[in-house]
Amino acid sequence: MPYSDKVIENFRDASHYGRMEDADAVGQVGNIKCGDVMWIYLKVRDDVITEASFETFGCVAAIAASNVAIEMIIGKTLDQALKVSNQDVVDALDGLPPEKLHCSVLAEEGIRKAIDGYREGRED
Repeated sequence: MPYSDKVIENFRDASHYGRMEDADAVGQVGNIKCGDVMWIYLKVRDDVITEASFETFGCVAAIAASNVAIEMIIGKTLDQALKVSNQDVVDALDGLPPEKLHCSVLAEEGIRKAIDGYREGRED
């Protein structure tokens, strides 16, 4: 299965790519030894994600999944963002080849890890 136009578009114009130096939370998922690694950066105000970005070391599908996932969570509350699933990411990309579905799972896990880290940091 070739990549959809939306995958290519989100890869070529990864508008949310970049490290956020003053992020309120960072979620890192993946394993550099076996392939894709993703960092999700969040800025949160009044329980709403006001800014988000990513850095991904990986393939076309991983970068596209990261970008579309970020697009989906900006402006959402933390609880709303936690409801973004890997299937939502796949659907927003008009599908992924079966061997690349793990990229959407990484995006979902990265969002969860960043939000969990943010909430843990607020409990102190």
